[in-house]
Amino acid sequence: MKMDEAYWYGRQKLSEADVEEAKVDAWYLLEYATKVSRAEYFKDPGRELTKEQELRYFLYIEKRAQRIPLQHITGEQEFMGLPFLVNEFVLIPRQDTEVLAETARDWLNQYAKEAEASEKALRILDMGTGSGCILLSLLQDVKEKAYAFEVEGVGVDVSNEALQVARENAERLELSAEWVHGNLFARVESRFRMIVSNPPYVRTDVLDKLQAEVRFHDPRIALDGKEDGLYFYRRIVEESRAYLEPGGCLLLEIGYDQAEAVTELMCKAGFSEVKVKKDLAGLDRVVSGVYDI
Repeated sequence: MKMDEAYWYGRQKLSEADVEEAKVDAWYLLEYATKVSRAEYFKDPGRELTKEQELRYFLYIEKRAQRIPLQHITGEQEFMGLPFLVNEFVLIPRQDTEVLAETARDWLNQYAKEAEASEKALRILDMGTGSGCILLSLLQDVKEKAYAFEVEGVGVDVSNEALQVARENAERLELSAEWVHGNLFARVESRFRMIVSNPPYVRTDVLDKLQAEVRFHDPRIALDGKEDGLYFYRRIVEESRAYLEPGGCLLLEIGYDQAEAVTELMCKAGFSEVKVKKDLAGLDRVVSGVYDI
């Protein structure tokens, strides 16, 4: 089979399976199976696949047609320009979550401008770290900017399997962080200048209405926000106060319709400078606030 024939075959199969991004996914899987870049493909679309490449591509298309996420087939997802390993034990990093990482990065940059060189390390806590994508992307940014102060990162997750993925990602990116297995703050020690979290926030009654890729392949524990979707926000907002330094910042990713409720939770808990940031679609995506003890 030739490259262009393989692409059209994959595209048709994925369209028949109602895969939303059939055109894009068929191409990504062809590139992944053959290691032929898009530029090389357009130079010679009639190039013949080897038998091994053909069988591999058919297998990938079959898996994707079964609504197995593209990232679970390739084992990787890009986030903030960095490659992250992913599997069935972690939530696949979404572009929406980049808004949280960008907001945290901007906060760090502003702090760096205002702070003097200090021997005391600035500590960041990522609650429910999953693949480690938020924390590690922040640490990578810190590494590149060479701040006048040291930055230490701690990632917490209730899943040991997720923490193993985070450790592997840290090793691949040559970044150092501490990984803690525990339920929320149960095993957290000391205080932090920043706490970030993308907690489970989908209402339980909505879970069975999600896309098949999410419903059957993302870990349910990373999605289920209990009855009203606010369970983990209540706990994190309330409990984080004991783990934030004076003037420390809490940043939370939210669902598109949760800004008012989470803002109210933070204001009632004594947070100031509470702000809401929108994503590229114009939807509310991040709530942040400062806690002065």
